Amino acid sequence: ARLAPASCRWNSGLPMNIGVLFVPQQEAWVVERMGKFHRILEPGLNFLIPLLDRIRYVQSLKEIVINVPEQSAVTLDNVTLQIDGVLYLRVMDPYKASYGVEDPEYAVTQLAQTTMRSELGKLSLDRVFRERESLNASIVDAINQASDCWGIRCLRYEIKDIHVPPRVKESMQMQVEAERRKRATVLESEGTRESAINVAEGQKQAQILASEAEKAEQINKAAGEANAMLVKARAKAEAIQLLAAALAQQHGNAAASLSVAEQYVNAFSKIAKDSNTVLLPANTGDVTNMVAQALGIYTTLTKPQAVKTQDAMPPAHEDSHSSATEVLKAEQGSSS
Repeated sequence: ARLAPASCRWNSGLPMNIGVLFVPQQEAWVVERMGKFHRILEPGLNFLIPLLDRIRYVQSLKEIVINVPEQSAVTLDNVTLQIDGVLYLRVMDPYKASYGVEDPEYAVTQLAQTTMRSELGKLSLDRVFRERESLNASIVDAINQASDCWGIRCLRYEIKDIHVPPRVKESMQMQVEAERRKRATVLESEGTRESAINVAEGQKQAQILASEAEKAEQINKAAGEANAMLVKARAKAEAIQLLAAALAQQHGNAAASLSVAEQYVNAFSKIAKDSNTVLLPANTGDVTNMVAQALGIYTTLTKPQAVKTQDAMPPAHEDSHSSATEVLKAEQGSSS
């Protein structure tokens, strides 16, 4: 049988002493004998003396949830907030919870409210929203320090809602929008800067590659020209060697004289074709004299070589030279 909840804790009824009692699990029954604390009944079967023993308190050892009412608090920057929370606690010592405080629930609730006000007074409005976890931990530590003598331990405290005045809320929203616009502007400027840097780096790399390509092209072109000049020089040297070998043979001077005469005559045939300015010798009409003059120039140029090779040349060389002269005179007569 149970009586009405007169001096019960957290709405737990007080059972009547009938001598034999069964204590439920996770409950502690405080027994007084003739008005003095006697013992705490453990869960299970227990025996009491009727009329002498009385069950004075019933403590629940389960975790208890207490809703902390909404309260007003002023922050460090003089902003009034409406804040509420939820408190989680457990009875660790039934004796202290029964005789250490009159109403543990009311005492812990008031302690949580006062601690919340004091902790909020140390923080600014912006830090209240950023440091909710540290604020909850501070409240739990403060409650545990005070409730140690009550036999109650606070497990955790959670803030449910924080209500800000309308004007302050509008200012916060404007501040958030301004901060977002600032971030957008900064991000856009950083993107523009990164784009300009990338474009400049690309142009730099392009110029470097173009200069390297031009350098390689010039090197290749110079190498090609050098190779071409070497090839031409070698070809010209071989041609001179072949020409010298041909002139050293029999009747070589006569053939050379004939070639020089032909080139001299062809040069005069191209006069006034490439340019209007013409330089003519005094005896232009005398073709025989011009040919003889050309042969004389060639003879003068080849005379030192002829002197050196006179001993090696056969005596029939003069006959060939005279025959070549006769051939030239015959050609001059036909051309005239």
